[in-house]
Amino acid sequence: MLKILFCAGFLIPVVWLSACRAPTNSDNHNRKIFKYNEHSGITSTDPILAKAQSNIWCVNHLYNGLVQLNHRLEVQPSLAKYWTISKDGLIYTFYLRDDVSFIEDKCFANKNRKLIAADVVYSFNRLLNPAYASPGAWIFRGKVVDKNPFIALNDTVFQLRLKSPFPPILSMLSMQYTYIVPREAVSYYGRQFSYHPVGTGPFKLKAWEEGSAMYLVRNEHYFEKENGQALPYLDGIKISFIANKKSEFMEFTAGKLSFVSDLETSYIDQVLDDNGNLLETYKGKYQLMKCPYLKTEYIGFNMKDTSRANPLRDKLIRKALNYCVDREKIISYFRNHIGYPATGGMIPVGLPCFDSTKVKGYSYDLEKAKQLLTQAHYYEQAKPSDIVLYTNENYKEIALNIAKEADKIGLRVRVEIIEPNILREWMTQGKAPCFRASWIADYPEGESFLCLFYSKNAAPPNYTQFRNARFDRLYEQSLIENNLDKRYELYHEMERIYLDESPVMPIYYEEVMRFVQNNIIGLEPNAMNLLDLKRVQIK
Repeated sequence: MLKILFCAGFLIPVVWLSACRAPTNSDNHNRKIFKYNEHSGITSTDPILAKAQSNIWCVNHLYNGLVQLNHRLEVQPSLAKYWTISKDGLIYTFYLRDDVSFIEDKCFANKNRKLIAADVVYSFNRLLNPAYASPGAWIFRGKVVDKNPFIALNDTVFQLRLKSPFPPILSMLSMQYTYIVPREAVSYYGRQFSYHPVGTGPFKLKAWEEGSAMYLVRNEHYFEKENGQALPYLDGIKISFIANKKSEFMEFTAGKLSFVSDLETSYIDQVLDDNGNLLETYKGKYQLMKCPYLKTEYIGFNMKDTSRANPLRDKLIRKALNYCVDREKIISYFRNHIGYPATGGMIPVGLPCFDSTKVKGYSYDLEKAKQLLTQAHYYEQAKPSDIVLYTNENYKEIALNIAKEADKIGLRVRVEIIEPNILREWMTQGKAPCFRASWIADYPEGESFLCLFYSKNAAPPNYTQFRNARFDRLYEQSLIENNLDKRYELYHEMERIYLDESPVMPIYYEEVMRFVQNNIIGLEPNAMNLLDLKRVQIK
C-alpha cells in the first residue's frame, strides 16, 4: 500500500513495504528493536542527498560504501576488500567483495542481484551529474580526470582516476554521499527513489510514515560478520519523529527510546552536574558516553574589510581580542564541561593530526592583550569604533562574556543578535566584519579544516576571506604529500601561519554526548558522530 501526501509543492509518500501496516507492539515482543528519534525528520534515503545528519544516519543503515570508518576514524574495507594506490598517487584500484547482493526488490528482474563494479561507476557518475544537484558533488568535482574518471575493469575491480594526487580522497570515500546504489532502482522508481531505498546495508526499509516513524528490519543477507556471526545483531530499528527535544528526553527516561544525543543547552543542567557528569538521579540508570566531535566553534573576522571604521583590520587588535577569551571558563561555566577549550588552532581534538605541543593557540591573558592594544595605538584614538560581534540567540551568553572580558581592558565589543540564516548569508557575502560560526568535518582529515583558509576557496568555506601566499603553497604541497608524518608537519605549519594572522578566534572543540539505556551494548561513539548500529546488541 502506498499513501501520498502533498507537501511544499511535491509528493511525499508514506511507504509500506512487506506489510500493509506499521509494526505493532505485539510484532516487537521479544524482538531486539533499537529505537531512536530524529527531531528534524528524515527527508530522503538517497545517498547523494545525505547532507543533514538525520539523513546521513539513515543512509548508513541502508547502504554501504567502498570503505568505512571504525570508531577510531580509521579507514577500513567495506564493499572493497582492499585497494592499491599507484606510485604517482593518481589511480586508486579497489577490489570488491563477490558475496554482496542488493536487497530483494521488484526493480530487479530476478528480485535481487549481486553488486558489481559497474554499480560503483554508475553511483559515482550519478553523484557528479548536475541533473541530480547533489550537495556532495564537490567530493569528485575538480579532483577526478575529465574523461572516464571511474572505470570497471571487470565485475570485481574498480578504478578511480585523479587529475593530481589527493590523499584525503580515501577518507572522503567513507562519506554517505558515495554509497552505492543500483541503476535499476533509480530507473524504476524515478523521483520516488528517495523513498524506496535499495541497498546492500545491514538494514532495509519496512515502513515509513511521514511525520510519525520509520521502521527498518534486519537484512538477513547482509555480508559482514563478526567472529563468524552474521551482522547485524538487531532485529530492527524504529526511528520516531518527535520534534520537541524535551519530549524526546522524556520518552527516553520512560524507556521508549534506546538513546538520545545532543541535549539542548537549557536542559543540560537538569541532567548533568557542573563537572559534566550524570546527576545522582540518573546514575546507575543510564550510560553517559562522550568522545571528541570533529566540530570547532569559532569567531571569524572578515579580512577583506580594511575600512578605517573596522578596528579588526589591524592584526594586533585581532590578536588582543583572542587573548580576551577565557576558554576554560566558557567550557566550565557555560558548557557544563562539555567540549574542550580551543587552545590550539581550528583542527580539533579527535583528529590524529591534532598536536597541542606543536600548535600553540591563545590563552586567557588580559595583560598581553593590553600590550598588543598599546602597540596598535588603540588607546590613543579619541573614540575607537565598536567591534560588532554578530551571533545567534543560542550563543548569546558566550558572546556577551567575551565582550565583558574585552571591556576590562577598554576594548569595545558590541554583541548583535540576528537570525542564523541571515548571519550565514552575511558571512557568505562578506557583510559581517566579526561573526560567530562553527565548522564540522565532512571527513576525518585535517585538510577539511585547513580549507577554510585557502585563498582559492570562496565563502563557504573561506568565510574570513583569508589570503596568504605561503599558506597556499603549503596547502597545495600537503595535497600531494602521501607521507602522513610529513603531511602533518605541513598542517602544523599552516596552523601557525593563520594563528599568527588571526583571521579567527577558536573558542572550543565540541564533544559527542550520548545518553544510552543500560541494556544497550556495543554502541561506540565516534568523533564523526556517526550512528553505526550493525554491532549493537540489546541485553
